[in-house]
Amino acid sequence: MGSVNKVILVGNLGRDPELRYTQDRKPVVNFSLATQEVWTGKDGQRSEKTEWHSIVVWGKLAEICKDYLTTGRQIYVEGRLTTRSYTDKSGQKRYKTEIVASQVVFLGSSQQGGELPKNIPQPEDKEPAEEDINVPVEEEDIPF
Repeated sequence: MGSVNKVILVGNLGRDPELRYTQDRKPVVNFSLATQEVWTGKDGQRSEKTEWHSIVVWGKLAEICKDYLTTGRQIYVEGRLTTRSYTDKSGQKRYKTEIVASQVVFLGSSQQGGELPKNIPQPEDKEPAEEDINVPVEEEDIPF
């Protein structure tokens, strides 16, 4: 059976996006995103927990994020979970889990950050065409 690696988060930026370029001049931006869980225990005590997520965005969307997102801004992020390894300055092998975003939607008012750009890449909301749904599938097309 196949697998799914999809993450959807709604939270607030913990820090301004940091834009860098790879050796190939591809833009990449990194920022942290805070999500909160709030619950009331059996004793009636209200509790909350903040979870911090490392977000990575590539391409034109990375440049848009750098231009329009600021600390505290609420956003919707959709992407995939990935873990990479690296060696720190002391020679220790370290691991970092990140969300590589395929979509970022700016939420909240424009007073939380700069004015929203007019052409943010968004997912297509249209229904698939009838001919796309009824395409015959050959046995060799199945990946398992």
